[in-house]
Amino acid sequence: MLGRGPISAEPRINDRIRVAEVRLVGPNGEQVGIVPVQDALRLAEEAQLDLVEVAPTARPPVAKLMDYGKYKYESAVKARESRKNQSNTIIKEIKLRPKIDPHDYETKKGHVERFLKGGDKVKVTIMFRGREQSRPELGRRLLARLADDVADLGAVESQPKQDGRNMVMVLGPHKRRSEHKAEARAGAAKPRREQRQEEQAGQGT
Repeated sequence: MLGRGPISAEPRINDRIRVAEVRLVGPNGEQVGIVPVQDALRLAEEAQLDLVEVAPTARPPVAKLMDYGKYKYESAVKARESRKNQSNTIIKEIKLRPKIDPHDYETKKGHVERFLKGGDKVKVTIMFRGREQSRPELGRRLLARLADDVADLGAVESQPKQDGRNMVMVLGPHKRRSEHKAEARAGAAKPRREQRQEEQAGQGT
C-alpha cells in the first residue's frame, strides 16, 4: 500500500478519465454512441457541462454529459431526505390475545389509533398459548377485524404471518410522521394569527 492514496468513491470526471474511448450518453439520457474521449471532452466543453464516468467497468466505460456540481448537490439532498425519513419512522407494538375480551380490545384499538394518528407504524402481535396454537384462524380473524376498524387511519403493510408462537401484522399510517408534525405546527400557528388579528382589531376601535 506504500505510495497509494485512499480510494475515491467519487467518479472520474473530465480529464481524469484516462481511456481512449467512451460510450457517451447525452445530458437528457440520449445514446450518442462510442466516441474518442477527446471528442467527448470537446462536446462537454461546448455544452458547458462535465464529462462524468458513470460505468467505469463497462467496455468501453460509459460517460455522461452533465452538470456535476448540480448532480452532487441533488444527490446529497436526496441522501439527507432518505436518512431523515428513516429516522422519523418509529414502530410501536401492541400485543393481543386471540380470545381478548371486548373492553380490552377497544382499549388496544385506541392505542393503535393514537399511534397511527401520530404517523407511527404499529406492529400487532397475537400471542398464542397452549391449545390456541392449533387455532391460527382466531389470530387472523382478530387482525383482520383490527385492520378494518382502523382503515381510516392506516393500512396493512405486512400481512399476518406466523412467528413461532405468535402471529404478527404491521400497520402503516396513511400520513407520514413528518406530515403530522407539519399539520400540528400549522394548527398551533392558526390561533396565534387569530389572536394577533383580534389585537389589531381592538387597537383600531
